[in-house]
Amino acid sequence: MCADRVFASGAAAGLLADLLLGDPRRGHPVAAFGRAAGAVERALWHDHRGWGALHTAVCAGGAVCLAVAAERSLRSSPVASALLTAATTWAVVGGTSLGREARAVGGALAAGDIEAARERLPHLCGRDPQALDADGIARAVVESVAENTSDAVVGALVWGAVAGVPGLVGFRAVNTLDAMVGHKSARHRRYGWASARLDDVVGWPGARLTAVLAAVAGGDPRGAAAAWRADAARHPSPNAGPVEASFAGALGVRLGGTLSYAGRVEHRPVLNGPGRAVRVGDIERAVRLSRRVSLLALGASAAGRLLATSVLSKAKGRTS
Repeated sequence: MCADRVFASGAAAGLLADLLLGDPRRGHPVAAFGRAAGAVERALWHDHRGWGALHTAVCAGGAVCLAVAAERSLRSSPVASALLTAATTWAVVGGTSLGREARAVGGALAAGDIEAARERLPHLCGRDPQALDADGIARAVVESVAENTSDAVVGALVWGAVAGVPGLVGFRAVNTLDAMVGHKSARHRRYGWASARLDDVVGWPGARLTAVLAAVAGGDPRGAAAAWRADAARHPSPNAGPVEASFAGALGVRLGGTLSYAGRVEHRPVLNGPGRAVRVGDIERAVRLSRRVSLLALGASAAGRLLATSVLSKAKGRTS
């Protein structure tokens, strides 16, 4: 079994495990990484970009080195390599948990229990739920589903196709570090700069693929493309912008606008202005679109790896 088939079969098995089982209930590797990264932060923290860059290098670099060692130790056994890829994919993707949490908030809103919805919203995003009404909560959920489709699924598959198990692990490590220290709090404005910028870099290809696939799999490809073209660059995040704009156009809704993070109010541009306001029922539509995008991303990543290998092999043959 060649490396391309190892990745394709392993990633498919891992994504299937996520679809059927969701995240591991106990001993989640990402949670273990988060605890280790927290310990490193406590040891290294200084209000300085250089110390933050060292934190990023130690944590992300250490995770990638462990993944490289694990992959090399099993290289002689294609079956074991595929199982390692499957287990790693299951550990780093989170599409099923994303959909489960979104539906839980949507169910509370549909039942008219806004307090339960507010209590559940922090499982999805860091917004202040007390500052949101039912429509604001629904919009926040749809935006979180869109952005996390890229962060929790597509980006990992893209880097898995590029670099195998180390790519899967490295992407999740960087994304986790960004969530931990990459925000603009007083403590992390400088210390988290390196993690935030690295996350922008590694998230770039997955975000664009997510936006393309949302346009393909959504109900309005032209609307998705138009919203992406018109509004994505106005979003403060270089990667969330294309994803949220494409989802907004595909679903025919407006996203963006005023939001609050821990008491800090932000006025973000409206994405897909011609669309209608988000309704509770759009949460389920967003989750289904996310699922379709994830499955298409698996196919695109596996096909892309096979194509790249074929092209490189032919080029090597011409020069030999």
